[in-house]
Amino acid sequence: MLTRDQAFVLIKKYIKDQDNIKHALAVEAILRKMAELLEKDEELWGLTGLLFNLDYEYSSGNPEERGMLAAQLLTDLLPENGINAIKANNYMHTDYIPITSLDKSLIATVAGVGLIFTIARSIPSKKIGDIDLSLALAKFNNDSFAKRYNRKRILLCEDIGMQLDFFLNLCLEVMKEIPK
Repeated sequence: MLTRDQAFVLIKKYIKDQDNIKHALAVEAILRKMAELLEKDEELWGLTGLLFNLDYEYSSGNPEERGMLAAQLLTDLLPENGINAIKANNYMHTDYIPITSLDKSLIATVAGVGLIFTIARSIPSKKIGDIDLSLALAKFNNDSFAKRYNRKRILLCEDIGMQLDFFLNLCLEVMKEIPK
């Protein structure tokens, strides 16, 4: 398995958009915390979160390739369950059905991070630090807000034993701690 430093070199090589890098860093941090809480492999979960978006800028016009290109790039660098989680994140096109807690955690976290970044952009301060759980839940429950983020994906947190409010609060707290 590659190291965190090696993974970050790959991120810088394949991802140029700073918002995509921020998204990957947030997913990494949250998955590390979730792995700790669930007594899972924190390094594997973190690397999976960091690398999930590795092929985004190369496959954004071809959704059927998303996750599959990353899987090819990561063969022999990331354990199979991490690669499978990356494919599961795009299960609509990869036919890899999310089964494991890592699969479901990645999917929920990717969507949750996207929703929180969108909430931050919608408030006057534009700061994640100014978002509390009640605002996050209100925006989650507002079907007309951030329609791009499928709430069912976020609700996969419940499949791994985390209630929605706990999960969103965890995402918020971890994202507030990420250095700018």
